[in-house]
Amino acid sequence: MKPLARMAALAILLAAGLSPHLTRPAEAAEVRVVSGLGLCYLPMIVAAENRLIEKHAEALGLPGVKVIYTQLTSGPAITDALISGNADIAMAGTSVMLNLWDKTVKFAPVKGMMAICDSPIYFNTIDPAIKSIKDFKPTDRIAMASGKGTQHALILEMATAQAYGFDQRNKFDTLAITMSHPDGVAALLSGGAGAKTHVTTVPFIQMELANPNVRTILSSYEVTNGPNTLITAYANEKWRTENPKLYDATFSALKEAMALIAADKVAAAETFKKFDTSKLSVSEVVAILNNPDMMSFSPTPHKVMMFAEYMHKTGLLKNLPASWKEVFFSNVHDLPGD
Repeated sequence: MKPLARMAALAILLAAGLSPHLTRPAEAAEVRVVSGLGLCYLPMIVAAENRLIEKHAEALGLPGVKVIYTQLTSGPAITDALISGNADIAMAGTSVMLNLWDKTVKFAPVKGMMAICDSPIYFNTIDPAIKSIKDFKPTDRIAMASGKGTQHALILEMATAQAYGFDQRNKFDTLAITMSHPDGVAALLSGGAGAKTHVTTVPFIQMELANPNVRTILSSYEVTNGPNTLITAYANEKWRTENPKLYDATFSALKEAMALIAADKVAAAETFKKFDTSKLSVSEVVAILNNPDMMSFSPTPHKVMMFAEYMHKTGLLKNLPASWKEVFFSNVHDLPGD
């Protein structure tokens, strides 16, 4: 368009009371959320069951939004879904989110939407000779669901560094073997076939400790000196910018789901059982939910910088965030996170 024509068009727009700026594209008609399996994802399960994202989207002027919720079995699969554009919001471990932020911060940042769950990682053993990590021998094996860079592996390294010094943090890395949580439980309860120590989370902790020969030698809460966020929700900044109402609706829906869980744990447990394939009874799920030392749902991130600083010091992160707020979007910056 020639300059005079552009000026004429601008004059017409202004005379009509219209903005000459480009109109923002319409927001997407769906929200695709992907998470892992288990009780730690209960807020999303409750939100899905009660159509809370749809409710909050409609309140923000987006009726008819479709929510697609998918549960996957591994962190890498969840990561692939987000970075490939097959998911809008992902839920996985804090260390997974930090790794994605680190890899994308320069061009298309992935940041945390909110914390989902604080829950400890336990080191359970059936070997009577093992009373602390200092009792591990070169012939011992430590089962964990994932390897290097995951929170399970980081807690082992951090605990080892606290016991032996930072330079010895990898002392027990060669003892770790990859084993799914169910297989880890089976190994322990069979008497230690394959591994006599299992690094695990709720509800596998409870399944193992039901055996009087199994005991806990370490909790991640001891290593981090208090509750740490196990699961976070995170998204690509581009998606958030293009879909601000959908982002806000999802955040509000998950907060409401957390309030519903706190208000009626029996109803929350019954909802969980609709999605769960384990043999946990409703009463067993309620018992876990009633134990704040075992599980707590809040949007406030805890101990994020402790993990970030350790990961940076060991070379797992190239970029060190100045604070936890640098790796989370502004909607949680007013919360007392750390």
